[in-house]
Order: sequence, then C-alpha cells, then structure tokens
Amino acid sequence: MAYRIGKCLLSERLDELEMTPAELARRLDVHRQQVDKWINGKQRMSMESAKNVASILGLDHGDELYEWVLVKNRKKA
Repeated sequence: MAYRIGKCLLSERLDELEMTPAELARRLDVHRQQVDKWINGKQRMSMESAKNVASILGLDHGDELYEWVLVKNRKKA
C-alpha cells in the first residue's frame, strides 16, 4: 500500500487558530496570493514551505497540512 497527497487542509488549520491567510502570508514573508494558491489546490507547498507553515501553526509535521489518501497497490496478473 502507498499514500498520495489529497486535499490541502490549510484553510481548516487556519480556521482552527482563527488566523487569516493574510496573517500567515505576512508571517511567512510571502504574498497573500501564494497562500491562496496552496489553499485552493492550485499549487502544493514545497517541503520547506510546509515545514515553515507547520511551525507557525504549531503543528508537529508539515504532512498535517494535507489529507493522505491510501492507495492500494495493484497486483500484477
């Protein structure tokens, strides 16, 4: 079995902390549009960005910013 990255959970994480995307962008020193791209699934965060976002949000790991979908390996016939 393996996993693939699913939906970005950044919007939900920000809501839990009552933080706006603009505030996160300011703290990361990035444009608000960049945060919007992550939230809307138009671009995935780099490992570096995910680690920095996780740190700001008080998360243990950057992988908490995405859903992880279990993918069953296909057996060859």
